[in-house]
Amino acid sequence: MSFKLLIINPGSTSTKIGVYEDEKQILEETLRHTSEEIGQYETIYDQFEFRKNLILKVLKDKDFDINTLNGVVGRGGMLKPVTGGTYKVNEKMVEDLKIGVQGQHASNLGGIIANQIANQLKVPAFIVDPCVVDELQSIARISGMPEIQRKSIFHALNQKAVAKRYAHENGKKYEDVNVIVAHMGGGISVGAHLKGQVVDVNNALDGEGPFSPERSGSVPIGDLVKLCYSGKYTLDEVTKMVNGKGGFVAHLNTSDFRVADKAARDGDENARVVRDAMLYQVSKEIGKCAVVLSGKVDAIILTGGIAYGQPVVDYITERVGFIAKVVVYPGEDELLALTQGALSVLNGAETAKEYK
Repeated sequence: MSFKLLIINPGSTSTKIGVYEDEKQILEETLRHTSEEIGQYETIYDQFEFRKNLILKVLKDKDFDINTLNGVVGRGGMLKPVTGGTYKVNEKMVEDLKIGVQGQHASNLGGIIANQIANQLKVPAFIVDPCVVDELQSIARISGMPEIQRKSIFHALNQKAVAKRYAHENGKKYEDVNVIVAHMGGGISVGAHLKGQVVDVNNALDGEGPFSPERSGSVPIGDLVKLCYSGKYTLDEVTKMVNGKGGFVAHLNTSDFRVADKAARDGDENARVVRDAMLYQVSKEIGKCAVVLSGKVDAIILTGGIAYGQPVVDYITERVGFIAKVVVYPGEDELLALTQGALSVLNGAETAKEYK
C-alpha cells in the first residue's frame, strides 16, 4: 500500500510544504510571508489560522484533493526534551506547542497545523525528530555550575536523517554505527551518534560550540558576564548577540556564507580569517566528539548548506581526516526527512512514540 502525506515546515518568514506519495515528491511550495503579514500577530501561535488557511488555499489552487491524504506531518517545535523518533500529535503536545515550553519559534506551528488538518480529514498527524531531541548521556549534562545543566537543542531532524542514510548506504542499521555529524547552516551543531543515540551535542541555539553565520557559539564566559553587567546592553540585545546578530553578522555584516566566502577568495583578509576561524572551530568540535566516542568512529558526516563548498570540505577534512573517513551530504532535505519518519510508522517498521 502506498501512502500520501502532506508535509508542513514553518520558518520565521516562510512555510515550506510538500506532498509525497511514499518517498516520491508530487508537490512542493515555499510560501513567503512579509514582515507586515507576520508583524500583525502578537505571538507565534496567533499566526496559526493565517498560515493554515494559506496552506489550504495553495493546495486548492494546485487542484490537490486533500481528502486523498493518509497523514499530515509537521516540523517539531520547542517541546519538552524527548528522545528521537516519530511522534503522533496528541493534545498534550498541542498545548505545549501553543505555549512554547522551551521557547517561541515558528516551528511550534508545524504540529499544531498538522493536527488541525489531520483531525478534519480523520487521519493521523505526526512530528519527527524535533530540535529538542535529548539523548545526552548523564555526564554530558553536567556543567561546572550546579544551577546550569547543558541542554540538547540542535538540528536533530537533519542530523539523524543523514546518519541513517549513511548507515543504509553501507548495509547497516543506524543503531549499528558510530558517526559524528556536523550540520553547518545558519546555526552549527556537531553531534556524537553512538549506536543510534546522540549522546553529546553542542546547544546550537543558545551559544555553544562553533560560531556560525548568525550565532556567536561559545565565547569567553568572564568577558560575557562583564558585557552583561556593563550597562551598555539590554537582555534582549545580548540575547541577539548570541543568536541572530553573532558570528558572521557581527564580524562581516552578512549572514550568507557564500557572500563571506567570496569576499575571502577575492582577497578580503578579515573575511578569510573569520571564515577559517569558523571552520577551525567546527573541526575542533568534531575532535571533541571523537573523544566522546572513544575514537571508535565509523565516519564523519558533513551536512547543511555550507557543506556544498568544496573548499570547506577540504579544510575540515585536512584537520579531521585522521579520525575517520569524511562523508558529505550537502544541504538539508527536511521535507523528505519528515516524510521518511512518518512512513516508518505507517509501514510498520517503527511504532509511533507518545508525547507525555
